[in-house]
Amino acid sequence: MTTVAEIIHQVPYYSQWESPELVREIIAGQLSAADDPRWGESGAGTPEEYEFWSWRLCGMACLRMALDHWWGLAPPSITLAGECVDAGAYVRRGEKLDGLIHAPFAGYVARRWGLAAESRPELAAEEIPALLAAGRLVMVSVHPAVRTLGPEPARRGGHLVLAVGATERELVIHNPSGFAGESQAFARVPWADLTRFYSGRGIVLGAPGAAVGS
Repeated sequence: MTTVAEIIHQVPYYSQWESPELVREIIAGQLSAADDPRWGESGAGTPEEYEFWSWRLCGMACLRMALDHWWGLAPPSITLAGECVDAGAYVRRGEKLDGLIHAPFAGYVARRWGLAAESRPELAAEEIPALLAAGRLVMVSVHPAVRTLGPEPARRGGHLVLAVGATERELVIHNPSGFAGESQAFARVPWADLTRFYSGRGIVLGAPGAAVGS
């Protein structure tokens, strides 16, 4: 893939679980998220509340990264999730959750945090490098299996990662559900592999006062 010169933004990393080093065990079912010793840092009132939300916080982790990058702060993930419920970006139906719904989420980010934010229901992978070169960060919808670059999944999308850089050969991402030491911060996904996981949609974020889009 032809792209811009290598660019990597030095964005802080956050996992969707409070203990990034435990992600492999949690995903494998060897450890309940409720047993994460740092669950209280999430803003949850109980371990059970944390257990419910932690599997659904990829978008909040991406937002925390962007907020830390541009504002130097990272509010608790479940505090942010509650605000997104109020904004219509999440719709909770008992033990089920609809979301993250991109358009109301982008509106929330702009109103609440003053960032430039745009939902892009059609976002070609070829557009992402130019957005990054212009100083943007891009939340891209991929299948969770991107963490291991495994076989092609049955569907694309369902999980949000934050694109923080690009090279001629790879997209550089912060993956909220990546494995420690392997696929969390500054993980590299070859462009040829990205197409197996990427849904073709995302959310473009920019610094306060920036214009979104390419």
